[in-house]
Amino acid sequence: MSPPEGRYPAVKAQLLAAPKTWLVTGAAGFIGSNLVEALLRLDQRVVGLDNFANGHKRNLERIQTLVEPDQWQRLQFNEGDICSLETCRRMVDGVDYVLHEAALGSVPRSLANPIRTNETNISGFLNMLVASQDAEVQRFVFAASSSTYGDHPGLPKVEDRIGRPLSPYAVTKYVNELYAEVFARCYGFPTIGLRYFNVFGPGQSPDGAYAAVIPLWFAGLLHRQTVFINGDGESSRDFCFVANVIQANLLAATTQEPEALNQIYNVALGDRTTLNELFHMIRERVGRTLPAALDMEPAYRPFRDGDVKHSQADIRKARRLLGYAPTHRVAAGLDLTTPFYLGE
Repeated sequence: MSPPEGRYPAVKAQLLAAPKTWLVTGAAGFIGSNLVEALLRLDQRVVGLDNFANGHKRNLERIQTLVEPDQWQRLQFNEGDICSLETCRRMVDGVDYVLHEAALGSVPRSLANPIRTNETNISGFLNMLVASQDAEVQRFVFAASSSTYGDHPGLPKVEDRIGRPLSPYAVTKYVNELYAEVFARCYGFPTIGLRYFNVFGPGQSPDGAYAAVIPLWFAGLLHRQTVFINGDGESSRDFCFVANVIQANLLAATTQEPEALNQIYNVALGDRTTLNELFHMIRERVGRTLPAALDMEPAYRPFRDGDVKHSQADIRKARRLLGYAPTHRVAAGLDLTTPFYLGE
C-alpha cells in the first residue's frame, strides 16, 4: 500500500541520488517542456526532440530561466521529426527512459486533416516504439488520451470500458494503445500509456486555431475579447494541472512493480468542473489584476462536433499500481497558472 502522498517523494529522491537519461519527445510543447523542466530540476540528463509543429522555442527559453545553469547544461535538444525512423533511432541511443509526448493534438485539427494526424500520431508513434524497443530502453511511457473513451456513457471513466471513437484523433490515440499492447505481447517490451484528461498549466499557448480552452479564456479576458463557450456551459471536464501529469510520468517510468507494466492509466484529478464554473474561476483570478475583466460575460455557441458532454476519470488504478496521488486541484493549479498569462 502506497502512503497517502503516493510514491512520488521517494521516486524524486531516488532520481536525485542516481540520475538517469531521458528522452522527451515533443520537448518544446506544453506538457513536454514542463516534463523537461521537472527532470532538469532533478538533475537528470535529458534528450529533447521537437519539430516545432506544436512546440515553441519560447518554451525552451522559459525553462532556461527557471533552472540552474548547470541543470540547463544537462539538456541536449534536437530539432527533428518522429516521422523519420532514422531520427528516432538517433534519439534513443543511450537513453534509459522514453517519455513520448510528441503528437498532433486537437479533435478539430484531426477532423480538418486526418491524414496528417494519422502520419504523426500513428506512423510517428510506431517509429518511436520500434526505435525504443531495438535500443532496449528500460521503459516507454506515452501520452494516451481520454478521447479514447469515445461515446461510452459511463462516468467516471474506467480504463477497460471504452466506446466508439468520435474523431480521427481519438482513433490514432487508441491505435497507440493497441500497438503498445502488441509490442508487450510479441517482444516483451515494457510500455505504459497515460490517458490525460484536459491538462492545463504554465506554457500552454493561447495561439493558433486549435488552442485549448483555458489559455484561450485567459487571453480573451486579458485582452477584453469575446470568450466563447461551446454549448450551454454545463458540459464538464476533469481538468488536470500539469504537475499531476509530471508525477504520473515519473512514476510510470520508474515503477518496479511487474503488475504495473503494460497498462493504461487515467491521469486526472478524478473530479468534474463545468465550463461555466471554470470561466468564473479564471475571470476571478484575472480580475484581481484587471478589475474590468470581472464585468465580462461569455458568449455561448453550438456544441462542437467530436466532443463529449461530460468527462471524469476514475484514478483508482493509477493510485493502486503506480502510487499516483494528485497534488493540485483545479483552483490551486489556476493560481499557479495565472502568473504565466499575466507575464509575471
